[in-house]
Amino acid sequence: MELKSKMPSKVEAINVAVGDAITKGTAVAVLEAMKMKNPLVSPVDGTIKSIAVAVGDRVKPGALIMVVE
Repeated sequence: MELKSKMPSKVEAINVAVGDAITKGTAVAVLEAMKMKNPLVSPVDGTIKSIAVAVGDRVKPGALIMVVE
């Protein structure tokens, strides 16, 4: 499953690494938009397959953040 940005944001933190096992509801990253920090929460259990951004990156709506398998 691809996890994507819902709004223009800056990547504030990445809380997982490739290969990490996660459960539904895990906050995998923090995105900052309009000075508000919004956790990016996984809607599924799985393993982090890839991370497409780095801390400090600016992303547009629909930008791929990471893939959970």
